[in-house]
Amino acid sequence: MDNNSSKGSIRKARASDYDTLWEIFQAVIQTEDTYVFPKNTSKEALTEHWLAPYMHTYVYEDAGQVLGTYIIKSNQTGLGDHVANASYMVHPKASGKGIGSALCAHSLTQAKTLGFTTMQFNLVVETNTRAIALWQRFGFTIMATIPKAFRHAQLGLVGAHIIYRPL
Repeated sequence: MDNNSSKGSIRKARASDYDTLWEIFQAVIQTEDTYVFPKNTSKEALTEHWLAPYMHTYVYEDAGQVLGTYIIKSNQTGLGDHVANASYMVHPKASGKGIGSALCAHSLTQAKTLGFTTMQFNLVVETNTRAIALWQRFGFTIMATIPKAFRHAQLGLVGAHIIYRPL
């Protein structure tokens, strides 16, 4: 983590985290510049997108406050289920405190523990340079860029990367 990082801990999400997870989810998707979810995604959809039974959901907590979250799931079913996929969200009010780094490090360890051999991100918006730099610091490689794969709220159609890392 950076020098100005929080000293929180990461744990499995609980049912009691639902409203806080929704607050983070909603705050992150409002800008429509990094995630595929439209800003009018319903609160009920959180279960499908972040808390489904086949997902492993974790939260970053500092001083009793949940400030970030991530999920791990299989990228594909069947013969592709050894490849993990993960998504991360940090509440905008906690941005720049090293929480994303802590979540990424934790997720790589958890993915190995869960039996995954690699991790792949399917759609990292190319204008999300801060996240891309973070993933690259953790050893991820951009495997391909899909032109015009994402409808950015301000920039229109922009490319999206497929990013990969062996575990």
